[in-house]
Amino acid sequence: MKKLGLAVTVAVLTAWIAPAVAQMPNINLLADGPSKSDEEKEADAAREKAYKETLKKIPNAQTSSDPWGGVRTTDTPKTPAVKTTAAAKKKGGASAN
Repeated sequence: MKKLGLAVTVAVLTAWIAPAVAQMPNINLLADGPSKSDEEKEADAAREKAYKETLKKIPNAQTSSDPWGGVRTTDTPKTPAVKTTAAAKKKGGASAN
């Protein structure tokens, strides 16, 4: 019985502590890593400049990217509405198959 009481106590304390731990700020006391040297910074700047220049070379696509655009027509054909009347329905009553 003592083990069960201890387990319940641990569960209750854990339930209290978990939300408090989740609200604590994340403090990193270690440095993020060694800083970049001047050569690495220059290489990154050159790489970024080359990237931006290549982006400027890409033409702006003004055409539609619709693969079925040449197949479909933009104007829809106007078909007359077919009206079915009660006399037409009665006429075809029995079919001879």
